[in-house]
Amino acid sequence: MDPSKEFRPFAHFSTTAIHAGQDPAKWKSRAVVPPISLATTFQQEEPGKHFGYEYSRSGNPTRDCAEECIAAMENGKHCLLFSSGLAATTTITHLLNAGDHIVAMDDMYGGSNRYFRKVASSFNIGTSFVDASDPEKVRAAITPQTKMVWLETPTNPLMKLVDIEAVCKIAHEHPQIFVVVDNTFMSSYFQRPLDLGADISFHSLSKYMNGHSDVVMGAVILRDDALAARLRFLQNAVGAVPSPFDSYLVNRGLKTLAVRMQAHMSNGLKVAHYLETNPRVEKVVHPGLKSHPQYDLGRKQMRGYSGMVTCFIKGGENRLRSSLRISRSSHWLRVWVALRV
Repeated sequence: MDPSKEFRPFAHFSTTAIHAGQDPAKWKSRAVVPPISLATTFQQEEPGKHFGYEYSRSGNPTRDCAEECIAAMENGKHCLLFSSGLAATTTITHLLNAGDHIVAMDDMYGGSNRYFRKVASSFNIGTSFVDASDPEKVRAAITPQTKMVWLETPTNPLMKLVDIEAVCKIAHEHPQIFVVVDNTFMSSYFQRPLDLGADISFHSLSKYMNGHSDVVMGAVILRDDALAARLRFLQNAVGAVPSPFDSYLVNRGLKTLAVRMQAHMSNGLKVAHYLETNPRVEKVVHPGLKSHPQYDLGRKQMRGYSGMVTCFIKGGENRLRSSLRISRSSHWLRVWVALRV
């Protein structure tokens, strides 16, 4: 049986993606498509008394629509948008103080790794990188100074899975710790970290959520009012907010997320199965393959699979580069390749 046919989406997902945050009654024109509000400044009734918006960094009607929609899609209460995924990462890390400590996944997006190692460290925020696919390694890495656990699942690029529920239970034994899950590779369609105990679900919307490779943006989704208020203050104070036009594009892209992710899942599995039979491929890593060491965990906490595939090429980098030169003119489906060197 095709594994892609065994999974069912979250209830009413497509309806939520189409309608949440999009009520035409918000606009005097009753436009069924939220308009792009480009204004930087909004009229006030009197000094210090506004009608809901005062300056676009602090709040923007178009951005609000996208934030409300994404929060609903991930079964959250609050969503905050940022000018990039790393801008969101930076703002979340501003919740910490000098001397605090982070436990992070050892296999993670290179930009996040670089930020924690090269930037956050300069502010005396330490990070321990551990293989969180073993929850006990997270437990062992926690110190009295630990304030944040940062996970990715599946990871970039080796497609490891982390048991979100198990790690959150360990982390929450310490009241000062909050857990962030980078949900970029799954999207809101296939995984909801908040339902599994995470405090924050994080996305680089530039990938699946927007889906058209024309917007760089990050998102933070959560339920806790107090934590959301702190992040909302930082969103305004740090100022790394997206433009109204980019917010409009993401909001539009969300409407097709369900059908796009279904196609990504189907195509990704076909590619993964093909690569498993290719004599030039040493190993394929995809959560939907029974050969994945955490196949059962994937079926437990995910509603499906994205199009991400990792493969190891026999012969290593030289063989790969040679193959790429030969096939440069052909059409390629993007595959994450882990070189065996």
